[in-house]
Amino acid sequence: MQIVHLPGERPHAGGCAVTIGAYDGVHLGHQAVIAKVRKLAADQGLPTTVVTFDRHPAMVVRPESAPRLLCDLDQKLELLAATGVERTVVIRFDEERSKESAVGFVNDVLVDTLAAKLVVVGADFHFGSERVGNVALLQELGGTLGFNVIGMDLVDEQGAAIAGSDRERVSSTGIRRRLSTGDLATANRWLGRPHEVRGIVSHGDERGRTLGFPTANVSVPGEILLPADGIYAGYFERPDGSVHASAMSLGRRPTFYQQTHASLLECYLLDFDGDLYDERVKVRFIERLRGEKRFDSEAALIAQMHADVAATRVALG
Repeated sequence: MQIVHLPGERPHAGGCAVTIGAYDGVHLGHQAVIAKVRKLAADQGLPTTVVTFDRHPAMVVRPESAPRLLCDLDQKLELLAATGVERTVVIRFDEERSKESAVGFVNDVLVDTLAAKLVVVGADFHFGSERVGNVALLQELGGTLGFNVIGMDLVDEQGAAIAGSDRERVSSTGIRRRLSTGDLATANRWLGRPHEVRGIVSHGDERGRTLGFPTANVSVPGEILLPADGIYAGYFERPDGSVHASAMSLGRRPTFYQQTHASLLECYLLDFDGDLYDERVKVRFIERLRGEKRFDSEAALIAQMHADVAATRVALG
């Protein structure tokens, strides 16, 4: 997949089929839109392009209430490449871009930069300053500027259109809600993959080692969404590509601390002994085993940790 950054680089013109969006998580709904774009593009002999942004627009427009992200930019580009799209254009979304009118965005990106012939977006798509642009405006502009526009019905987790039904649509907002309430199973189904976070293995208080369960403390950037506090079974991938089964604790460690400023992600790699410090790793959440709880003694905690490791082996097969 070709990656183009704007402003700066300019892709070769000549027409293409385009879809536009934040694409946070590249979930099943996003994948349905891209599949539609690819099919229509193939029918018309056009290359496919995704237009997305280097950060969530809300981080600039309303930073005080911007959502935490389901993936960082690197992972988003990897997920987009896996869909088979031929090119992704990454737009730097800053204050100047946030003030651009809907018409200005269409002229700058879709017409002057991409020479778009076909634009496919979700039915709820909005764009431009104060989100005044919508599918109807795109269709109106396309009629005069030379591109066709299709507004796709939103879909459920089976990929079926939900127009006129009471089924819940797959969305980044819905996935965030489920992760935050501990419904990892639904979040993973809607993502079409296990929820993954990435971070650096950092030094901690080494309390896990004294308990007989040395853990890798993974520092995840604050803008990335972690699931609800609890104990999880999952996988831990190192920079060399090796993947390890892992029992994972995410929380405030109430057995030892009355109050902490943030949740800590600790990964105990099963059947592993080695140095992981300062590695940039990937952590995938497969199953939520239980919520976080406080224990009255270290002995009770250690017994539960043994049970959690056994449950992790079962969950991961």
